[in-house]
Amino acid sequence: METPWGALPVSDAHVHFFSHRFFAMLAEQKQSTAAAIEPLLGWQMPAEDPQQLAGAWVEELDRHGISRAVLIASIPGDQDSVIAAVERFPDRFYGFMMVNPTAPDAAAQVERALASGQIRGLCFFPAMHCYSIQDERAGKLLNLAASKPGTVAFVHCGVLSVGVRRKLGLPSFFDMRFSNPIDLHAVALKYPHMRFVVPHFGAGYFREALMLCDLCPNVYLDTSSSNSWMRYEEAHLDLRTVFRRALDVAGPKRLLFGTDSSFFPRGWIAAVFDAQTKALYEIGVTAEIANLILHDNLQHLFS
Repeated sequence: METPWGALPVSDAHVHFFSHRFFAMLAEQKQSTAAAIEPLLGWQMPAEDPQQLAGAWVEELDRHGISRAVLIASIPGDQDSVIAAVERFPDRFYGFMMVNPTAPDAAAQVERALASGQIRGLCFFPAMHCYSIQDERAGKLLNLAASKPGTVAFVHCGVLSVGVRRKLGLPSFFDMRFSNPIDLHAVALKYPHMRFVVPHFGAGYFREALMLCDLCPNVYLDTSSSNSWMRYEEAHLDLRTVFRRALDVAGPKRLLFGTDSSFFPRGWIAAVFDAQTKALYEIGVTAEIANLILHDNLQHLFS
C-alpha cells in the first residue's frame, strides 16, 4: 500500500465483523428483526451467510491494499460468524471473539471456539459487562486462552461508547469502575507468556496504559479509531504526541495499527490510516518502524 514512506504492507488489527447474526441479536433486544432495524441504522444489512460478508471485506481490503485484518465478533455468542469468515479466507483474517465471563455458558463457548482453530483472540469488555478483569470468572477464560499458546487477550479499557446501540435506542448500562488499565497489571504478570492488547491507547487512560506497558512487556497497544478520547487529556495532546509517548514507553514492536472499521457501506476507514501515518511521518518515524506498526507486529503477535 502507498504510504508517506513509499509502498509498505499494511494490516489492520481492529475490524468489527458486524454479521447478520450480530444485527439479529441486537434486534432481539428491541423485540424486532434484523430487517426491521435496517432503516433505523441506515447501514447495509449483510447476507445471512457470514462467508458472503467475509468476501465483501476481502474485496474492500483489496481495494485499499490491506494484507490482513483481525475480525472481531462484536457481541457474545456470534463467534461462529467469524469462524466461518476465517475458514473461508484463512490467509486474510485472524478471528477474535467477544466474551462475557459473567454468562453461565462463557467457558463452554470459549472451549468450542478455540477448538475450531479459527479463534486467535478473546475480547474482554469489563465495563460493558460489569466485572473486573481480575474476577475469577475472567480468570477461567484466561486459563483456557493460556492453554492454547498463541491466543491473545484483548482488553478494552477507558471510555466505551457503542454507536450501534445508540442508533437503535438500546440502553448501555456500562460501568467505568472496571475500565482502568491498571486492573490488568496483576493479570498480565500472572500470564507472562500471553500477549494482551489494550485498544485505542487506553481510550482516555493513556497515562495508565503507558504505565502498564512499562511494567508488563507482554502488553501491546492498538492505535485504532479516531482516538477522540484525546479531548479528555491535557491541552495540545494530538496524535503526534500520543505516538511519540507510546513509542518512548512501549517501543515500536508493541504498537498495532488498527482502524475500528465495522459496517458497510462505509467499509474500511481510510481517514484513520491517513491521520495516523501522517502523524508518524511528522514525528520522524522511519520506514522500518512504520513497517512494524502497520504490518509486522500483528503478524508476530500470535507467535
